[in-house]
Amino acid sequence: MTELPKDLAEFTNVAGFPPVEPSVPERIVDERRKYRTIWISDVHLGTKGCNAELLIDFLDHTDSETMYLVGDIIDGWRLKKKFYWPPEHNDIVWRILKRAKRGTRIVYIPGNHDEMVRPFSGMNFGDVEIRRAAFHDTADGRRLMVLHGDEFDTIMLAHRWLAFVGDALYHMMMKLNGWVAKARSMLGLPYWSISKAAKHKVKNAVEFISKYEEVVARAAGERGVDGVVCGHIHTAEIRDYEYEGRKVAYYNDGDWVEGCNALVEHFDGTMELLHWPEEVAKRETVLAATEALEAA
Repeated sequence: MTELPKDLAEFTNVAGFPPVEPSVPERIVDERRKYRTIWISDVHLGTKGCNAELLIDFLDHTDSETMYLVGDIIDGWRLKKKFYWPPEHNDIVWRILKRAKRGTRIVYIPGNHDEMVRPFSGMNFGDVEIRRAAFHDTADGRRLMVLHGDEFDTIMLAHRWLAFVGDALYHMMMKLNGWVAKARSMLGLPYWSISKAAKHKVKNAVEFISKYEEVVARAAGERGVDGVVCGHIHTAEIRDYEYEGRKVAYYNDGDWVEGCNALVEHFDGTMELLHWPEEVAKRETVLAATEALEAA
């Protein structure tokens, strides 16, 4: 039997895997949204920035034949510094493993924050396939490359120390984000990410994101596939690029820290980005209208 690395062994022991029954019971809804494929990434379990409540809601209202976990599901960087693992984070793991038991194919592609899992590429862990990267064939016949995306981050490649500094600053922003979210919730206002808004306002951040997308799309084109699905930069996007006269699709499934997004494939191969805070707001509006009609 392969021995677990120290970081991963300590994590699995303290987190209590396999997880017990969830602290937040799985919701029984009238009809889950069914998709052919779901991609999520950058959940950052083990940090206070993780929007566990929204992700639990998403998992309780959707289903799919295949689910890709596209990296940074667990934040090993933060867990090494300070262990943080509330019951809701176990609830997310429980729900993912429950999907695997129900027959959903779960493919876990570790990112840079959960790189301690990468040595186990090619193995199964609790019915979850661990892969360094994967290829996905859509219902309409396209072939997509699936990877986390840190491989194309020049800061990660050339200045790893700077990436750790940036990570510390980012988590300071996430704390502020949490305070803002709590204040808005107390005022009855919908979820809004101050860090996401700031990212789209800062010129250098916008330029980095644009360059990153071009580099990743070009890499997909060079490998002869029709598109690429990645995460890493916490910016959900669907965009087409040209490579040597043919179209290459770029898909980024976002994150569950700022945007709370998922990329889904419908059964005809159509791809869609879900912005879950907006989906929750729509659902609550419909529910309020229905209750008002019933009370009238």
